[in-house]
Amino acid sequence: MNTREKIRDLIEAIVPFDEIEKDHKEDAVRWIKSGAEIFRIERLAVPLKHLVCYTVLCDLEQQKILLLEHKTAERLLANGGHLDKNEMPYDTAKRELMEELGVEARFVQSDWQAPFFISQVETVGKTPGHIDVDLWYLLKGDAEKSLNDQTEEFRREFGDYDWYGFDEILAMPIEKFDPNLHRFIGKLKKYYGK
Repeated sequence: MNTREKIRDLIEAIVPFDEIEKDHKEDAVRWIKSGAEIFRIERLAVPLKHLVCYTVLCDLEQQKILLLEHKTAERLLANGGHLDKNEMPYDTAKRELMEELGVEARFVQSDWQAPFFISQVETVGKTPGHIDVDLWYLLKGDAEKSLNDQTEEFRREFGDYDWYGFDEILAMPIEKFDPNLHRFIGKLKKYYGK
């Protein structure tokens, strides 16, 4: 089984939260089966639709997630990044978490290889107009611990950061975030809320 087929199988294992996630999942599976290039092979957006991995640090005890001021997107986002050519998304999650935040990946789910959530979004900010197929992974975090925010990669990509409560995020305008974040928080509350 090649990398494309393995990624397709991981996406097919996602249990959708709602009809939008179901549609995003089905579209992603069709796209992968079509033979189109799924990895970003050239900066900034070649091809125009490609795979991205969010690595969402979650403090489930405090019901909070970490969000960062993303300089390019001009929104509060979880950290993450593009999959390298033929890279499995869970390997991207591990790599991005270490590169950007200096944190070793500890996955929340026992089936840690499969993403928790999938979404598709047309990008905005300084690089608008391409489609990110986002695979969201849940990773264990601690809202009481400070992060390594002095790495070169962190300073290049992000401004400030903070831990936000699930309900706090839902009370804020979606325009501050990835447009799928409220739905992601809804799924997070369904499975891990108190």
